[in-house]
Amino acid sequence: MHYSFKTVGSPVGKLTLVALDSELTAILWEDERPARVRLGPMQEDKASAVLCLVEDQLGEYFSGKRQCFDMRLRFVGTEFQKKVWGALRDIPYGETRTYAEIAAGIGHPTAVRAVGAANGRNPISIIAPCHRVIGSSGELTGFTCGLAAKETLLSLEGASWGRAKRG
Repeated sequence: MHYSFKTVGSPVGKLTLVALDSELTAILWEDERPARVRLGPMQEDKASAVLCLVEDQLGEYFSGKRQCFDMRLRFVGTEFQKKVWGALRDIPYGETRTYAEIAAGIGHPTAVRAVGAANGRNPISIIAPCHRVIGSSGELTGFTCGLAAKETLLSLEGASWGRAKRG
C-alpha cells in the first residue's frame, strides 16, 4: 500500500492530508500522537488530485463557503468505529450531539465510553466532524488537537455548546 500526503495550513494549525489511491484516509494534526492513526509508509505528493480536492474543500470550509464535503473516503478501523464515524457525518453543520446521543443513534446506548474512544481515533477529523460531539453537560470535552481547536471549529460553524450557550 502506498499512501500519499500533503501538508496544508489552516486556522487550527498544519494539517497533513493522507490518501490511498483516490480516497482520503486521514487528516493528521500538527502534534499528532503517532499511534492514534496507524498508516503505512507515506510519500509526499503535492499534486495528488484527491489531496488537492481536499485542500480546496477545506479552504472553502474554513472561509465559511462550504458546509459539507464531497470526496471519497476510506475509513480504516473496526466495524464499531466505522459506525461511530458514519454517525459523525450525519451531524449537521453548526449542530452538536452528545456521546450518549451518538451511542443511542448507532444502537449501542450503553457504549458511551466506547463511542468516546472511537471518536478519539477518528482518522478523518473535520470531514467526519468529531468536533461536533460534546459532553452530556453541554461542555466541550476531549479533542485530539485540544479544546481550543474544537472551540475554533464549532465557532466557525456558529454552533452553540455549554450550559450558558445551550440554555
